[in-house]
Amino acid sequence: MKREKVTFENSRGTTLSGAIEFPENSTPKAFAIFSHCFTCNKNLINVKYISEALSEKRIAVLRFDFTGLGDSGGNFAETDFTSNLDDLESATRFLENNYEAPKLLVGHSLGGAASIVAADRIDSVKAISLLGTPSTLDHIKRLFVNKMDEISYNGSALIDVAGREVEIGKGFVDDLANYNIKKSLNKLNKPLLILHSPQDEMVNIEHATEIFMAARHPKSFIALDGIDHLIKNIKDARYVGSLIGEWAMRYL
Repeated sequence: MKREKVTFENSRGTTLSGAIEFPENSTPKAFAIFSHCFTCNKNLINVKYISEALSEKRIAVLRFDFTGLGDSGGNFAETDFTSNLDDLESATRFLENNYEAPKLLVGHSLGGAASIVAADRIDSVKAISLLGTPSTLDHIKRLFVNKMDEISYNGSALIDVAGREVEIGKGFVDDLANYNIKKSLNKLNKPLLILHSPQDEMVNIEHATEIFMAARHPKSFIALDGIDHLIKNIKDARYVGSLIGEWAMRYL
């Protein structure tokens, strides 16, 4: 596969960093955007190798860092779910203006929730694939439930996410109440693939059940048996990417 490093600006003028995985020796059949998980980045194993596997199916994939994460500019403490949506829509405009509008959205965990909401706003999107995605944004609050008083009093607090400290602002907490993932699924009239591990230690498999029940047909579910939430194994990531690629081809 071929890789091209790219940068683009979001609507607030912040420079975001990305990379596009292209098919090695052929023209892409379609373009996709991969949205990473909460506080993650575009270079994690799951993002990189799922994107590479998709490129082997002739799907070019833009993976990028949300504001304040990875190589992107901005302050993460000043971001929220709305800014994630803005970043995703900015990535869409970048592809549309420089390559081709995306037809597939792939989202992991909170990135999956963002993909659900954004898909209804992006006319070019023909299909959405979710990985370990929560069915409600309230699920994110469990990460900082013991810091709510500090966040309310000081405006922000440091929280531990998978052994790494990040600063969460009050605006992020307040913004979560503005979105209802199940309602977004109810009105989303696009093919949906849900992939979730029964052993997911961070987002319980029941979230996948709730997403499936809330979504319209056509919808599909694949159990990623024995795979951890972050999909840290390269073989697992490539397997997941190949599954998404085979499913998506019907709609692309």
